Amino acid sequence: MALSYKARKRWALVVLVLGIPLYIVMAVTIMNMLGRPSLWVELAVYVGLGVLWAFPLKAIFKGIGQADPDA
Repeated sequence: MALSYKARKRWALVVLVLGIPLYIVMAVTIMNMLGRPSLWVELAVYVGLGVLWAFPLKAIFKGIGQADPDA
């Protein structure tokens, strides 16, 4: 079932306000548990994780910046 525009907008807000900070804390915690890798490995992991979160949530954010199509 496809989400309505209003539902996608609300979920996008929840993801940005709550989900991304939690994801950042999780990523930093995991990196701290692994120890301190070299700068380039650490940078690659953070860049990879920074891009990785967007793929499963692409459908939620698609078209949010446009006008409401139902209006």
